[in-house]
Amino acid sequence: MSETPRTQHRSRRERLREIVALLRSGTTRVEDLARTVDVSESTIRRDLASLEAEGHIDRTYGGARPSGPYRETRLGERMRIEVAAKARIGAAAAAWVEEGSTIFVDAGSTCAQLVEHLRDLRDLTVVTRGLEIGLMLADSPIDVIVVGGEVSPSSHGLAGAVTLFTLERLAVDLAFLGCDAVHPSRGVGEPTLEEAATKEMASRQARRTVVLAHAAKLTVEAVPAWAQLPPGWTLLTDESSEDRLAPFRDEGVRVVSVPS
Repeated sequence: MSETPRTQHRSRRERLREIVALLRSGTTRVEDLARTVDVSESTIRRDLASLEAEGHIDRTYGGARPSGPYRETRLGERMRIEVAAKARIGAAAAAWVEEGSTIFVDAGSTCAQLVEHLRDLRDLTVVTRGLEIGLMLADSPIDVIVVGGEVSPSSHGLAGAVTLFTLERLAVDLAFLGCDAVHPSRGVGEPTLEEAATKEMASRQARRTVVLAHAAKLTVEAVPAWAQLPPGWTLLTDESSEDRLAPFRDEGVRVVSVPS
């Protein structure tokens, strides 16, 4: 792989920091890391060896994982990861939003890509637990309801008793959920029980639940809490491997794959 302008102007230490952020977000395979970081697989393997020697990661078959307990990736890091994939997923999700509807939009970077395509809709109500989501729509013609709750320092999402109290009293047509991980039977993986409970409540109050997840989220399982989703929920992803998608279809999940 020849160097691009991006790789030419980035230091090795910056690249190593990006690799660790990707591992924490769920991108663990060598080929996926190489494609996202825009270097060769041999370079990635050398970088992983260095990071393992420094104690930052543990090597696995075909890839690596971050050392130590699970740590949620901060929103600023997420905004720089898999941007193109998240943009495609967000655009595809926006096409399902009808004027006159009420939708729930989760916190997170992929959901932020979704709302970029909603700004010009006039007859729409958005319920969100994301502080950034609320601010992004604050000067739009959309009616925005930001639920209360405790603020997560990593995702800037709201969760807890106040959030559940509010969501339980609302009904929405579509619930768009982000996630740290997604599983065919477990649902969506979250860093805390409070956030898992919040997503369960949002999905229960919705006529239809759609999970927005780029391909790396389908391979992460080491998360502290899982939110069970109602039968017949939809997975919207850029993953194209039928081997990875088949388990979701087998569980009755509607799978929509966004082409690259």
